Amino acid sequence: MRRRGIFFLIFSLMLLTGCVTNNVEDTPSAPTAIDVVDSKITGYAYLDSNNNTQFDDDDLPISGAQFTVTDAGGVTSNGFTGADGCATIEWQSERQYPLTVNMTPPQGYVVITSDELVLEQGSSSAKFLFKSNTHAPNWDPTPYTNEESSGEIVSANTLYTLTAVLNYGAHFVAVDEQIFYTNRSTDKIGEILLVVEPQRYNGVFSLNGISLGDGSSITPAWDDSWLKLPLDKPLEPGQNLQLSISYELNLPYPQPSEIVRPVPFGYTERQVNLVDWYPFIPPYKSGQGWMTQKPGYFGEHLTYEYADFQVNITVSDVPVASFVDANTLGDEPVIGYAIAASSPPQIDNEWRRYTFESARCFVWSVSHAYQVLSKKVGDITVLGYSFPVHNIAGQTALDVTAQSLDLYQQIYAPYPHDTLSVVEADFLDGMEYDGLYFLSNGFYNLYTGTPADYLTDIAAHETAHQWFFGMVGNDQGLEPWLDESLCTYTERIYYENFSPEGLDWWWEYRINYYKPTGYIDGSIFSYNYTANAYEAYRNAVYLNGAMFIEDLRNLIGDEAFFAFMKDYVSQNKGKITTTTTFFDILNQHTQADYSALKKKYFQK
Repeated sequence: MRRRGIFFLIFSLMLLTGCVTNNVEDTPSAPTAIDVVDSKITGYAYLDSNNNTQFDDDDLPISGAQFTVTDAGGVTSNGFTGADGCATIEWQSERQYPLTVNMTPPQGYVVITSDELVLEQGSSSAKFLFKSNTHAPNWDPTPYTNEESSGEIVSANTLYTLTAVLNYGAHFVAVDEQIFYTNRSTDKIGEILLVVEPQRYNGVFSLNGISLGDGSSITPAWDDSWLKLPLDKPLEPGQNLQLSISYELNLPYPQPSEIVRPVPFGYTERQVNLVDWYPFIPPYKSGQGWMTQKPGYFGEHLTYEYADFQVNITVSDVPVASFVDANTLGDEPVIGYAIAASSPPQIDNEWRRYTFESARCFVWSVSHAYQVLSKKVGDITVLGYSFPVHNIAGQTALDVTAQSLDLYQQIYAPYPHDTLSVVEADFLDGMEYDGLYFLSNGFYNLYTGTPADYLTDIAAHETAHQWFFGMVGNDQGLEPWLDESLCTYTERIYYENFSPEGLDWWWEYRINYYKPTGYIDGSIFSYNYTANAYEAYRNAVYLNGAMFIEDLRNLIGDEAFFAFMKDYVSQNKGKITTTTTFFDILNQHTQADYSALKKKYFQK
């Protein structure tokens, strides 16, 4: 992880060695003050990361800021700061003191110190300090209504309104967030819990302020990565509240590891991935409380309720200063700076506006080097974001996602969103989110050009998570089989429909090769004390889980099986399901005795 002290060391070295210069040839004017001949004038643009309005080693460089120097004769020269936050003007003819210097930051920043300074003779450098400005221009999204029904608890989704300013080069995000929350339980809630996943990374999350919607302050308390907000009065069933939160993210640079789960959150040389990037309120279960789990060494631990999102995003400091608009994509791929997100944007100059309703989460990924492909499945646009070196594998990932989307709509339920994106990622494995999923660049690197390949297989798997995670939620920490077993078996359904020639490979190398054993209903913590813990978890939950679904299908027959699966999805859309719910709905579709299967595959 890159730390702030390193930036300070870099700045110090630059002050000693000098910055890259911009040679400027201007027409000289008649000297009216002391001459400046063949001199260098340097400007520095810094971000006040710790909000103390002082220059210090915590400050990060801002690139893309325009540095302008005007001499006493009115001659002007300018340049732009680089990744080090430094810009240098080199005079190659006579100029005159005093010099007026200005620093204009890129979009998303406002000045703290003066943006104009005067340099007298003997001065050759100036520093400028800025802060992020997350205020977005006025936007009139689809109105959010919280309808009340007489005699019933209000059943409104939680609304998250997020305004984010990303400095791509500095890996820094400033965010303003508003949360509109309704107590949909039958309990009185005396304390609101916020899940803040960025807090798990050292030096990443900085909370600037938090208050209630009426402006009154609230005193939060940290518990691991959870932020507890005590309420003066309990929130009654059906009542709602609003929260305003301001925070900043200094994004981490996660290193791939074979011993812990993949870390999608952060940046690499090729992309920035914003997943679980905002504080959110977890589901609340009447009589039990908040549904939260701490992370394990593998698997996912978060549980999400259905929510609505209104998101404003602007990005600065990228190598290519043009956006790729998904709405204008044709048959040819577009290469350049692009934002992949859970939903399509409305474009408002430098701002991107997103509305995403009835979803588990909102994620986005930014790169200066994406190849962007698109394909239509009915009214749904499928988007593929990959790196140009993988143009063939990128096309395959897009095609498999589109095929899977079409198939799963028929056998499970219609897909509820306008777009679905598959994004090549610089981390291990695949990772599902609502409206978007990631595929590791390793799958692209090793793509063989045939369906008997993990790129095809995992693309079919991650697409299935739009149904078993997105539509039908579950406690991923305690009952991971409810999404992972079903998604693994759905791979088999993909192969039997689109690539039957690859089905034997799937059984042999995806399932049987590992000789899967183990009860499938363990939590992500149940296998920690087993030899080769990750393999034990994968073999039980993913692979043996798929064996259970196959045995169940063979026992009750295809007609009952697919009717059951379609009903299971429709009855649980927008909910958080359980193992008990799974079998309750199964019982509505078969009278077959499956007790032997439960004994074989389930411990509880």
